[in-house]
Amino acid sequence: MKIAFIGARGVVGKYSGIETYYEEVGSRLVQLGHDVTVYCRSYFTPQIQTYRGMQVKRLSTVRSKHLETIVHSALCAVDALFRRYDIVQFHALGSSPLAVLPRLAGMKTVVSVRGLDGEREKWGALARGYLRACEWASVRCPSATAVVSRQLHDYFAHRYGVETIYIPNGVTLKPAASPDHISRFGLGRKNYILYVGRLTPEKGCHDLIEAFKGLDTELKLVLVGGSTYASFYVEALKKDESDRILFLGFQTAQILEELFSNAYLYVLPSTIEGLSISLLEAMAYGNCVLTSDIPENLELVEGHGFTFRTGDIRDLRRMINYLLRNPELVAASGNASRILIEKTYTWDMIAFRTETMFKDLVDGKHQRVQISKVSKVDETDACRFE
Repeated sequence: MKIAFIGARGVVGKYSGIETYYEEVGSRLVQLGHDVTVYCRSYFTPQIQTYRGMQVKRLSTVRSKHLETIVHSALCAVDALFRRYDIVQFHALGSSPLAVLPRLAGMKTVVSVRGLDGEREKWGALARGYLRACEWASVRCPSATAVVSRQLHDYFAHRYGVETIYIPNGVTLKPAASPDHISRFGLGRKNYILYVGRLTPEKGCHDLIEAFKGLDTELKLVLVGGSTYASFYVEALKKDESDRILFLGFQTAQILEELFSNAYLYVLPSTIEGLSISLLEAMAYGNCVLTSDIPENLELVEGHGFTFRTGDIRDLRRMINYLLRNPELVAASGNASRILIEKTYTWDMIAFRTETMFKDLVDGKHQRVQISKVSKVDETDACRFE
């Protein structure tokens, strides 16, 4: 099949889960014999023609919080009209209305929903209204809609009466790395608590910092990541930067491997998620994880990790303190996490499910189903088409 991905910033660098999906699923589809083109933003992606077997198509866009994604995706969608792809996959809600363009030209299109972006705190009222309208577009404009969590599957069934295709995110299982390079930050084996992800309000890092400041511990708190259009929020967080609270910014894959491998505890205090790739990665490295109790996190953590009441700083501090006092429990939980990921959430499995979805669309085997009530997705039948 001839396949195109639209919606991410690009390849080589990773800003969010969409960039990770581009690289991990796209490269595996190439290995399976398909021709994959990834549309990238010229400022983000180096001047390369191919990457991990994928064709790289760089296009410019405006550098604006509200217009960057939609303008770039629109240019990509127009370009795709002249490329005769079999499948064009749009990533995230904001680009979903554009899925109708290649579809009208006879191509099959998929919108992959990774979260309810209209609920993110970084957006103003107008942007939130647009993104909520894009929820409707995501199930009406493409040939099919894919979601990364069972919670999203049930949400679209209940809200719009449409059966979506559940294909979760994944990770690559790797051996633990020794803390060779992170030692320059004063970090070693099990002497820090870790957060990895965007530094935006809905990720709840301000709650994590406040909870940590009230703890009596020699462990450090390490926050990895940054934000393109929420610099004011990052600056506010960094007022608490100290020898105990470290902000490492964006890091290379090698440093991330060491950080995940040697953390005592991984914490995700978010108020909204799709299915967090950083949480999956933490579990894949055998970390004990502590997350907010939103449904999207519970899908992974329930029975394999620990939760606290979302937005409750005192409860977050209580749970961290409890886990600091129980290292044997932390170790056992980390082992259970890795076993879960190995069985269910590897990128090889996700690429196979994605290929199956694309083949069924191209062969005309998939028909969108209108339903009248919530249809609970079955983990053992996660890529079932009705």
